Amino acid sequence: MDYKQQVAQAIAMAVDGQLDQAEIMAKIEVPKALHLGDYAFPAFVLSKVLRKAPQVIAQELVEKISTDGFEKVEAVGPYVNFFLAKDIYSQDILNQVLAKGAAYGNQDLGKGRNVPIDMSSPNIAKPMSMGHLRSTVIGNAIANLLAKTNYQPIKINHLGDWGTQFGKLIQAYKMWGSEEEVQKDPINTLLGYYVRFHQEDVENPELDDLAREWFKKLEDGDPEATKLWKWFRDESLQFFMSIYDKLGVTFDSYNGEAFYNDKMDEVVNLLEEKGLLKESKGAQIVDLEKYNLNPALIKKTDGATLYITRDLAAAIYRHRTYDFAQSLYVVGNEQTNHFKQLKAVLKEMGFAWADDIHHIPFGLITSGGKKLSTRAGNIILLEDVLNDAVSLALKQIEEKNPTLADKEIVADQVGVGAVIFHDLKNERLNNFDFDLEEVVRFEGETGPYVQYSHARAMSILRKADAKDLAAGNYELSDSNAWETLRLLGDFSNVVKRAVNEYEPSVIAKYAIHLAKAFNKYYANSKILVDDEQKQARLALVKSVAIVLKESLRLLGVHAPEEM
Repeated sequence: MDYKQQVAQAIAMAVDGQLDQAEIMAKIEVPKALHLGDYAFPAFVLSKVLRKAPQVIAQELVEKISTDGFEKVEAVGPYVNFFLAKDIYSQDILNQVLAKGAAYGNQDLGKGRNVPIDMSSPNIAKPMSMGHLRSTVIGNAIANLLAKTNYQPIKINHLGDWGTQFGKLIQAYKMWGSEEEVQKDPINTLLGYYVRFHQEDVENPELDDLAREWFKKLEDGDPEATKLWKWFRDESLQFFMSIYDKLGVTFDSYNGEAFYNDKMDEVVNLLEEKGLLKESKGAQIVDLEKYNLNPALIKKTDGATLYITRDLAAAIYRHRTYDFAQSLYVVGNEQTNHFKQLKAVLKEMGFAWADDIHHIPFGLITSGGKKLSTRAGNIILLEDVLNDAVSLALKQIEEKNPTLADKEIVADQVGVGAVIFHDLKNERLNNFDFDLEEVVRFEGETGPYVQYSHARAMSILRKADAKDLAAGNYELSDSNAWETLRLLGDFSNVVKRAVNEYEPSVIAKYAIHLAKAFNKYYANSKILVDDEQKQARLALVKSVAIVLKESLRLLGVHAPEEM
């Protein structure tokens, strides 16, 4: 049942055609406090037409509106407040959740169409830092949300496996490296070379020229440069996979920047054919002045290509390959201008689908208020954070529930889940400072708190032997349950909003609210008392367990049954 529609119909009948139902639907609000009802209609939208004070209009509407299907309808100032019939609502929502299970909240927004998602994209020969966490987990959560609303997400790890940094790395390796040293500890050793290069090129700027020469050799297929590049790439991928396994994130494609090397000539040729390429100080550019953007630099003076050249090739390849409904780029906020240029150049090339490309920006994770930087050697390694989070979770489990079966598995799910949840509960455009102790707390607005609430619900169901509870006649009139029921009923809207806004924090915050409402209900109601409402209360508990587990799954977080 669409309860908002039911409210709109009741108002439409009372206003005698002064507003149509679509206009009424757009004006209906959800009050911030439950004691003000479940839906509210602001009567001041009729004051100009009826030439009366909104308070008077609200009172007159209440006298005309039928209360059929509502507990009550009352005027509060300029608002008409509607209170839903709790018995009808509870039966409807609980039966929906129990019948659909994990599929509750599924919608057909995407009609099965493809959505490639460019995400994670670490640079070869560098460890994954906390800076890489955001793109990875935000992209993964968006993919899960898209799948729930019948899009086909295609997760692409557009590896940073090309560019001038490889010239720097090869030059550094040639000057200071040894094969034996790299084989012992590939990533940290290669990172050491890279950081040292940037320290030394301050005093010796000629190193940058040597690095550029090596990258040009790599672009031209020089055997030595190619061999070193492949070696660095293979070692890095092996390391990245171990981190992705910990996070539970998989990809459909690892086509990185290098994949598009043989596809860039077509881009340059297309730009030339359309008369878009211009020479500027020996470089090739596309003028984007009409978009109020700086020129897009397509080729440097030495003929070397840039990020945007490869991204143009990638965008064209993805459209041909996937015929996408949307193409998403989950990349940091600092790249906003780059993606504006990318879309503008594609539009200039005549590709109408450029409007289907969306940059999904996000803020920074800081440490002590400072930006993390690989180049400066100021990084927090993601592998270390995940391992420390699991250790902290295990320590808390040992203190709170030492006899728990499979402690190590649960600690892994809680520790890793805590890091993911903490990232995703923050609105993606916000910066936030990372504090591990805060992240893995079992109390407060944390991942472990939501997981623990799910485990508590499962424990109640085990005690009552009600894990297999099916749909039935569950009219729950307990007023303590109302906040939880309303949140359960709102899950589909929450999913839709999260998808439309590309905002996983909508789901994370919803999960926190549902967990809090359920724990408040648990504290104020005796669920296992044998009376005529016991089965309805258990239906509510099971419904909460289903929706909390599904909310966590959408975020990429496990929901242990015991903690």
